[in-house]
This record gives sequence, C-alpha cells and structure tokens, in this order.
Amino acid sequence: MNSNRYRAFAAIICSALALTACAPYQYRGGVTGGAIGGLAGAILDHRNPWRGGVVGATLGAVAGATIAEISVQGARQAAIDDRPVAYRTDDGRGYYYAEPVGPGPRPGCRRIRERMYENGRLVRERVVIVDAEPRYVRHYRDDEDD
Repeated sequence: MNSNRYRAFAAIICSALALTACAPYQYRGGVTGGAIGGLAGAILDHRNPWRGGVVGATLGAVAGATIAEISVQGARQAAIDDRPVAYRTDDGRGYYYAEPVGPGPRPGCRRIRERMYENGRLVRERVVIVDAEPRYVRHYRDDEDD
C-alpha cells in the first residue's frame, strides 16, 4: 500500500516538473499558486483532505501561472511600446498596470514598474527589468530587387 502511494506521489511530481519545464516564467507562479491552493483545499475539505488538496492545488496552479503570464506579457508590451499598459478582469475586481520607469542596466533593456490591484487595493508592486527588443521580428524580402 505504501509503495503505491510513493509511486503516485512520484508520478505527480514528475508530471508537474515535465509540464512546467518549458515555461520558465510561469513556473514560480504555478508552483506558488499550487502550494497555497493545495494547502487551502486540504484544510477546507475535512472529509477528504486529499481530494481537497488536489483540487485546490490544480486551481491554484492554473491561477498562479495565468497571473505570471499576464505579468510577463504586460511588462514586455510596456517595454517595447515605451508606454503604460493596463489590464482589467471582466468583473472589474482585478487590475494590472505596468509603466516604464527608465533604462535598464544593459542596452536594450527597460525598467518596468508593475502594480497589481485586487478590489481596488494594491496587492503587489515591483520593478522588473525587461528586454525592450521584440523577440520575433519578421524580415520581408523585397522580390523586386532581385
């Protein structure tokens, strides 16, 4: 019985690592959200803490990775466009704001101040350094010059 538990636990850990290995910036958000959600789910589901933990971890990981994705995209857009960027949830409770605050330590980088609000209250503020160069630039060849 114990060996089955260890195998299941090892399979879950390996799956989580495999799924997050390709997404470096969502990793921290997903892991943090999963840990907090799993703990909260286990505490809230008195009858079956394992079920509550799994459900809470899944929902928390998805929410954490989504917030990390929004943060990265918003900061990158603010750096490339050199102007503030704002996102708001459909229900109006969540608000993300990113604004350029100056050059970064290396050429082509910008410092971006991110602010995240929930229900009108500031919940997180940080300054990140973002590459201001677009990652994917399409180069078109003019066929008339041949």
